[in-house]
Amino acid sequence: MNRLVLLAVAGTIATAAHSQQQQQADTSWKKEYRASATRINDLVHTRLDVRPDYSNSHLYGKAWITLQPHFYATDSLSLDAKGMEIKKVSLYSNGKEQPLKYTYDDFTIRISLGKTYKAGQSYTVYVEYTAKPDEFEEKYARNQMLGIKGLYFINPKGEEKDKPTQIWTQGETESNSAWFPTIDATNQRCTQEITITVPEKYVTLSNGKLVSQKKNADKTRSDYWKMELPHAPYLFFMGVGEYTVVKDSWRGKEVNYYVEPEYGPVARKIFGNTPEMMTFFSKITGVDFPWIKYSQITGRDYVAGAMENTTATIHQNFAQQDARELIDGNSWEGTIAHELFHQWFGDYVTTESWSNLTLNESFADYSQTLWSEYKEGKDAGDAENFQGLQGYLRSGSGEKNLVRFYYPDREDMFDAVSYQKGGRILHMLRYLVGDDAFYKAINLYLTTNKFKSAEAHQLRLSFEEVTGRDLNWFFNQWYFGNGNPDVEISYLYDDAAGKVTVIVKQVQPGGKTFRLPLAVDMYNGTTKKRYDVWASNAVDSFSFPYSTRPDLVNVDAEKVMLWTKKDDKTADNFLHQFRVAGNYMDRREAIEYFVSKPYEQKTTELLKLALNDKYSGIRSLALSKVDLSNAVQRTALEPVVAKLAKSDPQSTVRAGAIRTLGETGDKQYLDLYRKGMSDSSYSVAGASLEALSVLDPSASLTAAKELRKQTNKGWLKESIMLVMAKSGDEETFDELLSNFTSLDLQSRFGEVQNLVVYLQSIRNTEKFKKGVDELLAFKEAIPPALKERTDPYLSQMLNSILTAKQQASKADPSNAALKDQATYIAGKLNKKAF
Repeated sequence: MNRLVLLAVAGTIATAAHSQQQQQADTSWKKEYRASATRINDLVHTRLDVRPDYSNSHLYGKAWITLQPHFYATDSLSLDAKGMEIKKVSLYSNGKEQPLKYTYDDFTIRISLGKTYKAGQSYTVYVEYTAKPDEFEEKYARNQMLGIKGLYFINPKGEEKDKPTQIWTQGETESNSAWFPTIDATNQRCTQEITITVPEKYVTLSNGKLVSQKKNADKTRSDYWKMELPHAPYLFFMGVGEYTVVKDSWRGKEVNYYVEPEYGPVARKIFGNTPEMMTFFSKITGVDFPWIKYSQITGRDYVAGAMENTTATIHQNFAQQDARELIDGNSWEGTIAHELFHQWFGDYVTTESWSNLTLNESFADYSQTLWSEYKEGKDAGDAENFQGLQGYLRSGSGEKNLVRFYYPDREDMFDAVSYQKGGRILHMLRYLVGDDAFYKAINLYLTTNKFKSAEAHQLRLSFEEVTGRDLNWFFNQWYFGNGNPDVEISYLYDDAAGKVTVIVKQVQPGGKTFRLPLAVDMYNGTTKKRYDVWASNAVDSFSFPYSTRPDLVNVDAEKVMLWTKKDDKTADNFLHQFRVAGNYMDRREAIEYFVSKPYEQKTTELLKLALNDKYSGIRSLALSKVDLSNAVQRTALEPVVAKLAKSDPQSTVRAGAIRTLGETGDKQYLDLYRKGMSDSSYSVAGASLEALSVLDPSASLTAAKELRKQTNKGWLKESIMLVMAKSGDEETFDELLSNFTSLDLQSRFGEVQNLVVYLQSIRNTEKFKKGVDELLAFKEAIPPALKERTDPYLSQMLNSILTAKQQASKADPSNAALKDQATYIAGKLNKKAF
């Protein structure tokens, strides 16, 4: 599941603050071992018959649950069933019901079976119920990231204009038991049938195959779905709504894309790489896509990024992009790969417990690197891997083990450690054992544990079986340990002796040292010699001979290490690294080094190389570092930037170049900006609008208002809102605020900065107060589980408004409105205005 979308916009400040606050909070959870769920009874099969009640947001359900004792004989059964009205519980056999005694406490049905069943003896319990998810969540709201109700009615009465009526479910972690009774544990599996009765105008989606549809006299239709292979209860899914279903296929299996009707014409452009992904993932795992079909559906107001329900993945509605957005690249491609790979890692083989969540999420996270590398080339894969590394390093979560049996709440396992750190650990493991062994080992892991739950040791055993190596050291260090190396690398050249000594010093706190396999490349010109060494001490020294002093010694030559480092290379070393070492990270490191150093001429030389790089990501990075206010850079680089702005094949690079030119305020590019505003690429059009705002704020505001009528999507939307916000134009206030308040929780995060910029600029005190009040209301409305992570970010945004008003009032002390505004927000923040 891709949950990290939730907090991406809050950035480093939020996640780091969360880590610090968590350490200061109650730590009683550290004493509670989170064991795998004890298996007394095993699910065998679940048959459901459900009918939603849109007027009350209820679900009328019937469940036939077949089970058998796991090993020990038992005369009782406990079923998770959250927030339901239980109408009947009985033993079902040969079409007959025998009432059973039970108790119920809003969470669990405890049933007396009336006799003792032995291992291998199956029995079926029938439960008739009404699920009331909204009332349940309201009554028992907890610090849950995604809530606890499992079943979501979206605009059920059709009262919200421009929002479709939908139903979708969200089972992970243990919330499906809020819409059907089950044993809601990751180490349970069963086959499944479900009949969903809905108004005829809606389509449905569930796990497995749609077997039949029956029209009813009351203008409803009953859809019967059947799942013949076992999967975990949290992966059960139901989706209902008015969708266009675009049909595709893979090796004779159905592949379907459920989108809102307006996106039907572009559904294949959004999801159309899915069959190719299925082929690629089947090849590298050695396991053909194991399920009967694969469908993907979008959900309005969906509570996370996406979820890998078996054969039926749900994506949040942001996956839906129009044709112009897709010109700039499919922003959802990584998530599509992530959720598809879960069909192997998470669905086919499922984590035994939430403690072992990384067995699901690290592979899904790493699939984004693998897919990018396959589809777009090694540079793209390395860039994706780098983003994952940065996501972990910025999270402030280094104190957490990858596999951990002590945590405050199971929702806390869904973090940058389980996902991004886990993905980078797999990247290192792939490098350590080699590609052939890596893929053969994951094949062994999948085939050995298919349709079962697994823990990290089983992954280790698969790698040991294939490689013939003892890998306890690797798993103890990375899976059952925490932190990461922080190294300092230095070089001693001895020309007289003809050798260079490389010193690797581990300086991470706590005295812990890591065992690190390192490739070291030595370059003379373009000639390279590789040495493989191991660092395992606080300080390690490695000496390598040379006849001519090398131009570059490149430690961690493949750039696979999960570490932070200070590398004592010279400017000439880094320039040579960019030119000859070749990897994405080699070039990126060189760029980052030079822009942080006062090497004016060499920095310009390096940036010129980077602006002409083969990979668009490097060109974009270089553009973000170019400073055309610097006379040397402007003379050498402005013609290159202008050429990129006009003719780079990648629209996002053209947009970056236009933004860089826009910072100059040079009127010679005015026609370029005017033309760019009508470009088919949203990013180019948006960058052109922003560049125009530097030269002619009034014209750009007029253009922004006109463009606003035409589109509400992509990068252009962001640029329109930014230009409108910077203007402080009172006429746009209601539109900006309405846009902000109409969005769901996740979407509003993306609009916070625009609203903040607007409030910093506006002079109308009444509108200012209204905007501040909405920001504060948003801050308070965030669920408790998210507040620790989001409050620091939102507080920083609010404080930036106060600072802007204080500075403006100081510059114009006679302006009473500015003083009133500063006083108002200071009071709201419990601070002094002046």
